[in-house]
Amino acid sequence: MNQFPSSGVSKKWLIIGIVGIITTIVSVGFLIWALMNYIQEKNTVDTQVATAVAEARKDQADQDELKFQEREKDPNRTFVGPEDYGRLQFQYPKTWSLYIAKDASSGATYEAYLNPVAVPPVSNSTQVALRVLIESKDYDQVINSYQTAVRRGDLTSSTVKADEQSGTRLDGKFSNDIRGSAVIFKIRDKTVTLRTDAETFRADFDALIATITFNK
Repeated sequence: MNQFPSSGVSKKWLIIGIVGIITTIVSVGFLIWALMNYIQEKNTVDTQVATAVAEARKDQADQDELKFQEREKDPNRTFVGPEDYGRLQFQYPKTWSLYIAKDASSGATYEAYLNPVAVPPVSNSTQVALRVLIESKDYDQVINSYQTAVRRGDLTSSTVKADEQSGTRLDGKFSNDIRGSAVIFKIRDKTVTLRTDAETFRADFDALIATITFNK
């Protein structure tokens, strides 16, 4: 009687063993691939979540900063122009600074400039939050000086009211450096022009215009 397994049986078990080893290697490889894929996807998701959280925090911080800046503007200050120039008055944010370039003490033009924090050196190309000009020019003469720009389409003209008096509002491009809005009113024998030089100040400008009063 043969006590040893036949060569066929040995080969069978050898094949089974090899197949088992290959299966194990494949399974381990698949598990490693799946794990690496999971880690990669998790890292991607974590990065996307972290980015979204950071963006949300930045958006919230920006919104909080805007709200803070708006709150800081209150309560408003009162601008008061020269008595003999119609005593123009309006409310402006307390965070703005006022610079009077010409005080009309000699009967000439009155010029004032307002800007957040500090008024920069003023020129024709400087963008400031508000320019105030009161001059001894006829109202129609001042309006006519803008008609070329209106016909060209650089400016749009409309009617505006302040203190129950009608005036002219201009919006658009005043020059290559200045794109904003202006209102022009007749005050007694003078003409006043208030202008903002940038769309950034549009909301403040509109709120300011609504508070205008002057001696008629």
